Amino acid sequence: MSESLPREDAAHVAKLAKLHFNDQQLNLFTGQLANILDLVETLNEVDTDGVKPTYTVSDNINVLREDVAVKSNQKNELLANAPETQDGQIKVPAIIDEES
Repeated sequence: MSESLPREDAAHVAKLAKLHFNDQQLNLFTGQLANILDLVETLNEVDTDGVKPTYTVSDNINVLREDVAVKSNQKNELLANAPETQDGQIKVPAIIDEES
């Protein structure tokens, strides 16, 4: 398939992907795209009848704890870690200047 991939088709694919190539880069991209398409063709030849789809390659299962609200009075400890506080709240730099 690599011999049959027109340079114009590769340029069209590049345009769709919003990629900009000079002539030398486009020649390289055309060859690389042709190699990828050859690989896909090779994969299409593989007999996969009777093979279960693979959704994950790992047998790991998420182990989640129960989502339970816990009342904890950690406000003072939290505020102690903040660089600056005011009136029992964390003070942060203003992001909107009201003067402008």
